[in-house]
Amino acid sequence: MINLLPNKEKEELRLEEQKKIILILGIQILILFVSLLLVLFSIDIYISSQVNVQKIIFSQEEKKFGESEAKIFQEKLEFLNQDISNLSSFYKNQINLTEILNKISNILPSGISLNYFSFITDTSQISLVGSAPDRETLLKFRENIEKEKKFSQIEFSSNSWLDPTNFSVNFKISK
Repeated sequence: MINLLPNKEKEELRLEEQKKIILILGIQILILFVSLLLVLFSIDIYISSQVNVQKIIFSQEEKKFGESEAKIFQEKLEFLNQDISNLSSFYKNQINLTEILNKISNILPSGISLNYFSFITDTSQISLVGSAPDRETLLKFRENIEKEKKFSQIEFSSNSWLDPTNFSVNFKISK
């Protein structure tokens, strides 16, 4: 083929052809970017929806777990409170023997010696056997023991007044 066109027109045709190629390539690149953008946008929407679904599932499971944990914790707490209440009532009903022995030793007049001490837990009764040098000391002991508010139903044996060197007394502890 013989090309009889002048050089200037040949140059214009080449430039026009290059412009068309650049325009076609530009449109293809633009279509590629738009397609890529649409694909990325659809992936974003998909991932966002999956994240939201997982958040909902997680919150439901967390709520179930939280409720079950709270229920277990509440049951344990109630159980422990019951134990503490039982222990508290148990200790309230207990008699402090150290305190009672201290009170007995404080009210004993000098000269009286105790030979026997008995404490019955069920009835909170104390029995004492001892000896006093004389009847007046034993009377002083009876006055002191009757003054004590924690002691009630005080009973000296009848033999105690006949022979104070060998006396016995029974009394109950008031709570």
